[in-house]
Amino acid sequence: MATRAPRKKAARAAPDAGSSAGAAAGGARFVTLRVGVSVLALPLSEVREIVRRPEIVRIPLSPPSLDGLARRHGVVLPVIGLRSVLGLPGTAADKDARVVVVGHRGQPIGLAVDRVEGIVTVADTRIDRDAVDAGVDAELLAGVIRDPRGGAAAAILDAGPLVERQFAELARPAERAAAHDGVAAVAAGAKAATVGLVTFAVAGQEFALPVSDVERIVPRPAEVSRMPKARAHLLGVMALGDGLLPLVGLRELFGLGNTEAGQGRVVVVRLGDGAQVGLAVDGVHEILRVDPALVAPVPAILAREAEFEDIQSIVRLQGGKRLVSVLSAGRMLAHAAEVAAALEEHSGGEATMAERSAGGSDESFVVFRLGEAEYGLPVSAVQEIQRRPKTLSPLPKAPEFVTGLVNLRGSALPVVDLRRILRLGEAALDERQRVVVLAVREFRAGLIVDSTSGVLRIPADAIEPAPAVSEAQRQLIGRVATLDGQKRMVLLLEVEALFDMEHLAALLEAA
Repeated sequence: MATRAPRKKAARAAPDAGSSAGAAAGGARFVTLRVGVSVLALPLSEVREIVRRPEIVRIPLSPPSLDGLARRHGVVLPVIGLRSVLGLPGTAADKDARVVVVGHRGQPIGLAVDRVEGIVTVADTRIDRDAVDAGVDAELLAGVIRDPRGGAAAAILDAGPLVERQFAELARPAERAAAHDGVAAVAAGAKAATVGLVTFAVAGQEFALPVSDVERIVPRPAEVSRMPKARAHLLGVMALGDGLLPLVGLRELFGLGNTEAGQGRVVVVRLGDGAQVGLAVDGVHEILRVDPALVAPVPAILAREAEFEDIQSIVRLQGGKRLVSVLSAGRMLAHAAEVAAALEEHSGGEATMAERSAGGSDESFVVFRLGEAEYGLPVSAVQEIQRRPKTLSPLPKAPEFVTGLVNLRGSALPVVDLRRILRLGEAALDERQRVVVLAVREFRAGLIVDSTSGVLRIPADAIEPAPAVSEAQRQLIGRVATLDGQKRMVLLLEVEALFDMEHLAALLEAA
C-alpha cells in the first residue's frame, strides 16, 4: 500500500457553491475565489496553478488594474488585480492572498485574489449561463452558480474578456507569436531545472505524476466497460475521443476502498510508447514545480516491497510536513497492458489507445533605478553618465517630457525626464540623480534617472520578451531580464523608440 502522507487541511468551500449532490450529478468543477465580499468562480480546467502572492514589479505605461510583473517557472507573469477590476480599493496582500494563473493566447496571466475558497463540483442544474451578478460587469461573466434557494452563490468569471479588457492594446499578432516563441524557449530551459508535478487526492492521501506525463484531466464517466475476472484495480475501458482508454482505479490499486462511477477525475497519462492510461482519482489538487533536491527515492527497504512498486519517489514539502508520493509512469504502462490484454481476451477485440505525434551571446547593460524598479539600456548606446545639473535651459515647443537643454562640451544636449515618459510621477531634485547620455548614429540625448546601479553583463538565456500590456509599453519596454536566481527583474528599454521624439509624443498622448 502507498505511504500514508499527512492529510491536507480541507479547503474552505464557498457558501452553497458545491455539494455532494453536485458531485453525484457529475457537474462542472470550479475554483472558488474571494475578492472583497464577492465570491467568484473559475472553471478548474482553465486554472494552470494557484500560488501565494509573489514579489511583483510594477511596470510603467500599464493598465491601472495590472499589479505588475512576477517571475514564475522562468517566465514573466503579468498579474491583474481583481480588486481593481471590481472597483475595490487596495491590493490583495495579506497571508491569504493568492494568484490564480490562467492562460491567454499562449501567455500565462495571474489573477490576484484575496483568497481561494476551494474547489467545488456543481451540478449543471445549478449553473445559470445567462444570469449576471450585481457586483461584477456582465461582460466579464459566463453566468452564475445558484444556491439551493435560487440566489447567486458565485459569479463565474470569463477569463478571456477579463484579460482582453485590461490589455486592450496588445501587440500585433506576428509580434505576439514571436514574443511567445521567446517565452517558450526561456520556459523550456527553466523547466529543466525544476520538477513539475500534478498532485491529486486518493482517499485523503496525496499522490503526484510528472507534468510531462499528464496528457489531460477529464471527469470520470458514469459508464466504464468492465472485464470479467480482471483484478479489482483494472476498472476497464472508457471512451476518450475516438478511442478507448484503459482505466486503473488508484483507490482499488492501493487498497483504499472503491470510488463510485461518475465521481472524481481521470488523470490521463501519456506513456513512452505513445499509449495512454487513465487513473481514476478523487480530485486534482494543484500543479507544482519543485526543487529536485526535495525529490527522494523510495527508501531501499520499502522499494523491495510489492506495495511500493507503483511509487518511484517521494517529495518532501513544507519542511517535511507534507509528503507526496510520485507514481511511476512505467508501472502505469504495465497496468494499461493488463487492461488491454484482458479486454482482448474477453471481448475478442483490442483496446484502441490514442497516440500523439510524438544560445546566443551575453549582452551588457547600464542599469539604473526609477522608483522601486530597475531598468537597463545597452552599453553600446550609452556615451557617458553625468550628474544631473541643477538648472536646464528651456526648449520652447518641446514635448512635455523634454525638460530642457544642457551644454555638454560645447554641444546642446536635449534632456528627457524618463519618469514623465513612463508616467511615474515627478521626483524631487536629488544628488543621486544622474543623466545617462545616449548616442545612436548622429543623435544624442540625456535621460534623467533616479540613480545608477552600474554595468551588468546579462546572459542571453536570462532575457526574454516583455508581455505586451499596452502599445506604448510594447514599444518602449520590449524585453525583461531576470537575475540573482529570479529575485531581481530588470526592464530593458528600446533605445530607438526613445530617440523618435515626435513619434514618442504621439504614442504617449494616445496611451
